[in-house]
Amino acid sequence: MIADVSAPEAVLFELDGHVATITLNRPEKMNALNRAMRKELQEAFVRVKYDPEIWIAILTGAGRAFCSGKDLLEKLPEDDGTVMSNDELYVFQRHIYKPFIVAINGPCLAQGGGFTLSSDIRIMSERATLGWPQVRRGISSVSGPTMFACEVPLPVAMKYLLRGVPMTPQEALEHHVVHEVVPHDELMPTARRWATEIMEAAPLAVQAIKESAVRAQMLPLEERLTMARGVADRVLQSADSKEGILAFKEKRAPVWTGR
Repeated sequence: MIADVSAPEAVLFELDGHVATITLNRPEKMNALNRAMRKELQEAFVRVKYDPEIWIAILTGAGRAFCSGKDLLEKLPEDDGTVMSNDELYVFQRHIYKPFIVAINGPCLAQGGGFTLSSDIRIMSERATLGWPQVRRGISSVSGPTMFACEVPLPVAMKYLLRGVPMTPQEALEHHVVHEVVPHDELMPTARRWATEIMEAAPLAVQAIKESAVRAQMLPLEERLTMARGVADRVLQSADSKEGILAFKEKRAPVWTGR
């Protein structure tokens, strides 16, 4: 049962049990990012991060595109410091230690690719593409060379970035950029299946795994181990940890509370 639905102008937020679905909602503009969308996306990300009842987030787009990148025709007001930039949103999303599943429903370009690469599980419709076309507009990219080029071998990244051509779904799957490519009408059911499978595990333990994995990226081995041990020890104090051990002893399925 849907517990909560809110519908701002540029981003939709739906909460169903412990799963939040965030939908980019400017279909007439192929979900191009403008200031209003960044503001509402920031609010959605903050809610996911700090609401203990939200265990997983699914990110997708309305209409025929996931996100066509920045709205190049927007006349921006003077920056008052209240709305994160695209780059700040990538960093904030990456440091939400709850699983993000992205359901790529159509063309996913430029900044859309940044949000995709900031997600943990990536499901792609057979109608979708993924790319950074900025060089064809006479501009450079941030997420392409700093995120995409760090996920795949550099020659592979250059193949797409230097020409500004997108990856097909099969290419994205071949290079392990996405986890599954599915028929379009199976996209959201597949994303929800992943959410259901993840929620079979204890949410605090899942969050700890993501936290350790993300923080470890920038640390040498000894510091990685120390950090991950501290995170793991913290989870051992949770009620879910005690429930998991008790359920194992009693040969039954555990009941997670996220506490």
